[in-house]
Amino acid sequence: MSLLAIENLSLSIHGLPILKEVSMGVAPGRILGVIGESGSGKSITAFSVLHLLPNGTDCTGRITLNGNDILSLSERDLCGLRGREVGMVFQEPMTALNPLKTIGAQVAETILIHEKVSKSEAMARAAEALRRAELPQDRFPLSRYPHELSGGQRQRVVIAMAIALKPKLLIADEPTTALDVTTQAQILDLLKRLVAEDGMGLMLISHDLAVVADLADDLVIMKDGEVVESGPAKSLFANMQHPYSKALLEASSHVPLRTGEAVEVPLLEVREVVRDYTGHSHGWWGKTTHFRAVDQVSFSIRKGESLGLVGESGCGKSTLTRAILGLEEVQRGEILFDGLPVFTHHHANAAVRRRMQVVFQDPYGSFNPRWKVGRLVTEPFHLLEEPPRGREREKAIAEALESVGMRAADADKYIHEFSGGQRQRIAIARALIIRPDLIILDEAVSALDVSVRAQVLDLLADLSGRFGLTYLFISHDLSVVRSITDRVLVMKAGRIVEEGPTATVFDHPKDPYTQQLVAAAPVLPADAA
Repeated sequence: MSLLAIENLSLSIHGLPILKEVSMGVAPGRILGVIGESGSGKSITAFSVLHLLPNGTDCTGRITLNGNDILSLSERDLCGLRGREVGMVFQEPMTALNPLKTIGAQVAETILIHEKVSKSEAMARAAEALRRAELPQDRFPLSRYPHELSGGQRQRVVIAMAIALKPKLLIADEPTTALDVTTQAQILDLLKRLVAEDGMGLMLISHDLAVVADLADDLVIMKDGEVVESGPAKSLFANMQHPYSKALLEASSHVPLRTGEAVEVPLLEVREVVRDYTGHSHGWWGKTTHFRAVDQVSFSIRKGESLGLVGESGCGKSTLTRAILGLEEVQRGEILFDGLPVFTHHHANAAVRRRMQVVFQDPYGSFNPRWKVGRLVTEPFHLLEEPPRGREREKAIAEALESVGMRAADADKYIHEFSGGQRQRIAIARALIIRPDLIILDEAVSALDVSVRAQVLDLLADLSGRFGLTYLFISHDLSVVRSITDRVLVMKAGRIVEEGPTATVFDHPKDPYTQQLVAAAPVLPADAA
């Protein structure tokens, strides 16, 4: 018996076709993986099940949830189903949670809306839901606020809200995209356990085949609002037929062709670096506390080399990056760039700073949306003593944009007019425009679709060969680090616990923490074809 049945669903918004004859189903106790890139129609299909659709939407076809014809129900009846019959886990937990309410109150709210129970009973049931989501009250009191939790813990709160009433169906829309590899594995294991315990159906939406490879019983692959291939996960992985499915599979394990070679000359040297932060404990007589974010870290990067830095959130990667860029001074040790100190007299060395650039994880968030692209990519010019002006400036902008596969005419557009992959190309153009020697890539491809990620990795490999660039590649995605780096550093609690050639570290990890990271990384089935 099918718990959820979507039959020939077509959907348009103000006359614009979005979905075309979409059909899929979820049975009790089974997991359906819905795979596709941004714009493929995955999320709008999920929102159709909840009937959370924008004004001007026209639907044809049929959606049946536990015997209820969703498209024919009134809004009042739909409100009774949402939360009780179907729960939803969103991609970004911080935006799904109310920052002004405690986690206990937010989980209890779901119960109070649907059932006539006392507040104390609702809070007790909220505590039980949080315990099932692996947030026990002895460690995570109901009185905590979302900002007091890590990303993975906040996602567990969202899951607790979704399962508080034990719904028949759970929809999880990209629930692990921004999480560390180990946290991602824990969240996926949690979802799998909840399905087994409650016998509910799970619709898991993702852009990455590897994420659902060990989890899904059935797969649906979508492109441009249509289902291009579907079937049992094992047989589909072993015998993909549609060209788009094969392209997604290839992109998931894509290794860019690199032509540049490193030389045996150190460009960046980090020597016994220590970075402490000072805090204060609560109360009138609170004592000063110290937290060591970076603990005696030493390594070097050769000219033309691509070095990976991996580790979970809080391990010290970002702190170390800020120190390398001259944004935060260290208490002990030294950082040398081509033999010159990054800091001189407690200030960043401008001569060194202009030879380094950074590409951030979220390209949209790193740009001023009110500026045109031409102004955005020239931001690094403030580091130059004599920045180009007039025609020289326009020429530099055109060359930077064209070097990353964009057009010179794109300089007159705004950043919201581009896709995620195009925005990241513009971010790389901004980093290239003053011809740096070192580019730090901080989770630069983690939020991209697998095919766009493959294109950006190819671009980075090409730029490295053309301009002799050196990369420090920071990522929690081990498959990305493996595909584009020569060596890798593994960081935990402020220390480098393992380093060496990338293939050697990942194939034969020595440190238990590295072994844990490698074991948690999602992999495609060996017989995938």
